[in-house]
Amino acid sequence: MTKYSEISHFSHPHHKLKFEYSEFPFKCDGCKEIGIGSRYKCSICDFDLHMYCALPSTNICHPFYTKCSFELLSRPPGNSPRYCNACEKDVTGFVYHCYSCGFDLHPCCAKLPMVLDDGETKLYLYRKVSSSCHRCGRKGRSWSYRSKCKKYNLHVACVREMLMESWSDIYAGRGKAITSSSSSRSNKAKLESTIPSLKNTLQTHHRKSGKGKVKKCCEMAGLAVQFVISAVLGDPTTLIAGLIGSLISRA
Repeated sequence: MTKYSEISHFSHPHHKLKFEYSEFPFKCDGCKEIGIGSRYKCSICDFDLHMYCALPSTNICHPFYTKCSFELLSRPPGNSPRYCNACEKDVTGFVYHCYSCGFDLHPCCAKLPMVLDDGETKLYLYRKVSSSCHRCGRKGRSWSYRSKCKKYNLHVACVREMLMESWSDIYAGRGKAITSSSSSRSNKAKLESTIPSLKNTLQTHHRKSGKGKVKKCCEMAGLAVQFVISAVLGDPTTLIAGLIGSLISRA
C-alpha cells in the first residue's frame, strides 16, 4: 500500500489527514475498530483512520469467497445488525459488503495476510479448521491462523476478544501520554501491563505434557499471538508485536 504524507478523505472533508505512526492504540473513525501503528489523523478534530480505511480499494475480491465481489460502504447496509464473517464481531462503520451473498468484512479483516512469516515462523489463514483454538478450546467459529506444523490454531475472533478485554484500560491511558522519552518508556510499560493476559491461556491444552514441550509450544503460541494481533490491528509491522513479545518472555 502506497503511503502519502497528507490526503483528503470523503469521511472527513473539512480537513486533510496527515500520516503518522502511533505507538499507542486508537479507535478508527472509519470502521470503528481498534488500531495501532500507521494511521491518518486530523489533529484538529482528533479523527483517525486505519491505513486500510484511509486508502481503501473501492472493490475487492477475496480468495475465501471466489464468487463474491465486495464493495466498500461507509456504513452497513440495511437496518439490521450485521457482523463480520472473518471475526464474527459487529460491523458498525466502514465495511466491505457483497450484495449477492450478503457477506461483510471489516476493512482490516478483509486485508488480513494469507501468510504471516517472520523468517522463522509461518502462520496460514484458514476460513475453517477442524482443530481447536489454542485460546478458547473450541472448533469452528471465525477465520483462524494455523501454524505450518498444524499444532497451533488461533481464532481471529479470539484475538479481537483479547483486545477488547483490555481496550478500556489501554485507551484510558491515552490522555496521559507525554512526548518525553521517559514518559514514552512509561507508556510502553503501561501498555505491556494492560495487554490481555495471554500467558494464562497458552498452556491450557498442554498441562499433561512434559515441561520442555509446554515451553516450546507456548513460545510458538506467543509468536503467533503477537503476529495475529498486529495483523488484526491493521499494521502487521506495528510496535505492539515487540511489546507483546516482551510481555510473553517475562511471564
